[in-house]
Amino acid sequence: MASNGARIKVSREPRRQLNNRAAWITIDDGATENACAVVDISPGGAKITTEVEFDVKDRLALTLLADHAKRYPCEVVWRRGKTYGLKFVTADAEPDEPAAEPAGVI
Repeated sequence: MASNGARIKVSREPRRQLNNRAAWITIDDGATENACAVVDISPGGAKITTEVEFDVKDRLALTLLADHAKRYPCEVVWRRGKTYGLKFVTADAEPDEPAAEPAGVI
């Protein structure tokens, strides 16, 4: 197979490794806040680790900055031990609807 050396660039979803950056999850409509670590984040969701146990389909809010009031509504979409996959959702979205892209995710 001959090749002229040109490579095709594959476009992928933007992704940023955060190397266990500290964040906070809020459950019970803001009544309970717990620490977590964000391992990976993209416009559609995040992967976190935490000591708190959730079930798939549970809803929570993710706060990325300590002194920032912005919370990203999320739904737990998978779980492996203490690691969870979160999907960003709009506050009024049904669980089966596509996730809204949060603006300004760092």
